[in-house]
Amino acid sequence: MKDLIVPSVVSLAVPLALMSLTRYSSCIAKSKRVRDLNGSQRAACFAVGIGALGFVPVFKALTGLPPYMGMLLGLGVLWILTDAIHYGESERQKLKVPQALSRIDTQGALFFLGILLSVSSLEAAGILRELANYLDAHIPNVELIASAVGVVSAFIDNVPLVAATMGMYDLTTFPQDSEFWQLVAYCAGTGGSMLVIGSSAGVAYMGMEKVDFFWYMRKVSGFAFAGYAAGIAAYLAVHNLGVSLPTTLADVSFLSAS
Repeated sequence: MKDLIVPSVVSLAVPLALMSLTRYSSCIAKSKRVRDLNGSQRAACFAVGIGALGFVPVFKALTGLPPYMGMLLGLGVLWILTDAIHYGESERQKLKVPQALSRIDTQGALFFLGILLSVSSLEAAGILRELANYLDAHIPNVELIASAVGVVSAFIDNVPLVAATMGMYDLTTFPQDSEFWQLVAYCAGTGGSMLVIGSSAGVAYMGMEKVDFFWYMRKVSGFAFAGYAAGIAAYLAVHNLGVSLPTTLADVSFLSAS
């Protein structure tokens, strides 16, 4: 997936550059929140949380256990940390892990479970394969198909959309890490930002910051689409020009033995 580094950077840089040159950058109001933790406590919780996420693949490689076991281990460490920080402070119970777990969106989890089960049913019935054959007959260009997946992801969450795409095309049609799957990964991941309802993060953003659909569409969607299109163009340019990034330090020319 190293081929997606440049497109991802471009898709981020283009909207930021465009927004910085327009008046819309001043439309985003700064939120005023009461800080319940001091700087060192916030830094500790942030570091442990990020470290727990990064430790999951390491945990799986070392133990061979499922990734969710590593996630539970990280949750336990974070639980101990928050209990230690707020020990004896009854008014700060809301900042501990048990209170956070009580606010988990179980309906959202059940929604994704139902969507994935529905996608599996469509795959077993052969409907996804028929859809793939239809797209191949009418859109023979794989770049256009992947780009269309990204546009659809602005309306449908990328989790069921990618699952459906995987059911449409198997590895015999497009091998692992082929251009098609790389483009699908990029398009589905970034295309959801074109509309606020295109991702779970966007829906959560609507609830937390009280942002409505039409405000986001007016103020952000155009910039997100520009970054999305620029990233696709960057990927195609890098791929067609044969530019590749080194995977190890030994591949860098100035470190190679002369």
